[in-house]
Amino acid sequence: MLTKDMSIGVLDSGVGGLTVLKELRRKLPSENFIFLGDTARAPYGVRSEEEIRKFVEEMLCFFDTQNVKLVVSACNTITTLGMDTLQKTHKFGLIGMSKGENMVLSASKKKKVGLFATQFTVNSHMHQKAYTAIDSRIQVYGIPCTKFVPLVEAAKFGTPEMAAAIMEYTDEAKKDGVDVVLLGCTHFPFLHREIQKSMGRDVQVIDPAAETATNVEHYLIEEGLYKMNGTGGTTINFTGDMEKAEKLVAYSMPGEKFPFNKVSLK
Repeated sequence: MLTKDMSIGVLDSGVGGLTVLKELRRKLPSENFIFLGDTARAPYGVRSEEEIRKFVEEMLCFFDTQNVKLVVSACNTITTLGMDTLQKTHKFGLIGMSKGENMVLSASKKKKVGLFATQFTVNSHMHQKAYTAIDSRIQVYGIPCTKFVPLVEAAKFGTPEMAAAIMEYTDEAKKDGVDVVLLGCTHFPFLHREIQKSMGRDVQVIDPAAETATNVEHYLIEEGLYKMNGTGGTTINFTGDMEKAEKLVAYSMPGEKFPFNKVSLK
């Protein structure tokens, strides 16, 4: 039986989900979180669907052993697979990343939206389908930002390589004439400020993590699993390169201290 006092699992293909974890902790301060980043096998966005599904099932089996009440997929590539198809026999609920529909549709006046995402997510067209279901006038320009994930995973912040990649993708979005850019990969909010600066004041850059956290809150309330009292804790788990991963945790949530574990999923 699931109870309020159980933890919430947060999974990701690497370190990008830390940006979602940060928002979840802000929104739900009384909850306990267990984060799992599959850094040993990142990135997922260039892999086959069959391979990704195998990896995700291994992560969900890990959370079976952690006694969680809910797992949040803090990865757009994984969310693209469909949460209902990943649920299988797991007892906990499963929530994916928000597509940012409410934020994007209220922000875009020109009805032209740039989607910065992995190749896998762009090819899925899931954002286009979600937006046009609400407003058929919306045009989504998918831009596979294939250089961002390995640069973020390697903590190449402020480097010439990162600056060049940001310029490459933002120049493409400018040519499309978009007035909103959605960060459709959880690695990309690490670069939110730089992307916003490059796009300029007339374009709004949106991170759907806040909307995802709101969806999680609503789910917990509806299921009677919302923990209102006390101060929650967080445990961080990675499958590889702990030193680099810990540096990215410190970069994402400076001043915070967490227990770190290296886990094997095979």
